[in-house]
Amino acid sequence: MNDSPGWAPPGSSPSDEPDHGAQQQGEPADQPAPEQRAWGEQWARRQPPPRRWAATGDRTPPPVPPAPAPGGGWGTGRRQPPAPRPGVIPLRPLGVSEILDGAVAIMRGHWRTVLGISLIVSIVTQGLITAATGLWFNDGRGNENNVLDDPDATVGQALRAVGDTLGDSGVTLLLGVLGTIVTTALLTVVAARAVLGRNVSAGEAWAGARPHLLQLCGLLLLIPAIAAAVIAAGMTPGLLLAVAGVPSEGAALASLGGLAAACVAAWLWVRFSLAAPALMLEKQGIIKALRRSFKLVRGSWGRVFGIQLLAVVLVFIVGAIVEIPTSLVAMVIGGDNAMDWLSGESVSVGWTFLIVVGVGGVISSTITFPISAGVTALLYMDQRIRREALDLELARAAGMPGVSTEGHGEDQPTVGSTSWN
Repeated sequence: MNDSPGWAPPGSSPSDEPDHGAQQQGEPADQPAPEQRAWGEQWARRQPPPRRWAATGDRTPPPVPPAPAPGGGWGTGRRQPPAPRPGVIPLRPLGVSEILDGAVAIMRGHWRTVLGISLIVSIVTQGLITAATGLWFNDGRGNENNVLDDPDATVGQALRAVGDTLGDSGVTLLLGVLGTIVTTALLTVVAARAVLGRNVSAGEAWAGARPHLLQLCGLLLLIPAIAAAVIAAGMTPGLLLAVAGVPSEGAALASLGGLAAACVAAWLWVRFSLAAPALMLEKQGIIKALRRSFKLVRGSWGRVFGIQLLAVVLVFIVGAIVEIPTSLVAMVIGGDNAMDWLSGESVSVGWTFLIVVGVGGVISSTITFPISAGVTALLYMDQRIRREALDLELARAAGMPGVSTEGHGEDQPTVGSTSWN
């Protein structure tokens, strides 16, 4: 009798006697007949593969581990290759830290061009501001404040004092805005080349930005004008109510209207914040650049606002670190009048004090201009990468091999819409 399990097919008739016919032909006594052996092999082939069963009686087969992916990782998905990086940023959607690091990398990797441009523009603008302050706004500053503080001053005197004060601040602000315009135009061209890993000289940046300086000037003056018009429109009902003879209610309504309008103006400012790089890199007009910025920021207002606010805070901190030592030196040179002047008091100061303060402003602007311009340019490129697959266009412009369109962007790439060379 054969006690070996599993070799005989089910349903075969057991026999306790040996197979004499098989013994006579020289076959072993414990082997089945040929027809039984063939039937058993067919039955065995139909059975499932052997599994390792749990000792607790659970007959559920254990899970089969996934096979390793061809790229070396485990899982059913395909591991994505790293994004190409021909320049200062990887060609993929960027994080906040990558945008800030990219702006610093532009200044560090192309420091001759970037700092040269910023230094020249800062010297010109800060020199004009220092000259205007020393020649026109230094001596007459106290008279304006005295008139505004005098309760017996006439309406004409008050209006002239307000006009003089606004003229002082307006000229300084205008010169600063013009310096920002020129620096933004030039450094946007440098940032576009730095993303592709290409060098650009100051002369090449000037040649690329010069045809669009007037348009950029109009754009950056139009955006504050729109914001001011919105705030004025929000305050107008309260001012009209105050003029009509209800001053307290009118003042309250004007304050509420101005606050609401300021929120709307801030919203519009962020929506238009990418218009400058759109104008420079896409060679569009002012209105089209505003529309492009409005479209690119749509759905990402909070992210764009947060990055821009973070850049402003960073610029303020860097500027303060640079200007505090020069201000201390200026206060030592200027004495008590310098401290009063810096705090807004109506005093006159000397040229030495103004020059020292101007030197601090030059150093501060030279460092902060590239940061703000670089963040705006990279934020514009990041939004286009997320929406229009600009990374594909950049990769082709940089000559990167193996560019694929799989899984990129919300819209189709706009190849040829931007001049990167």
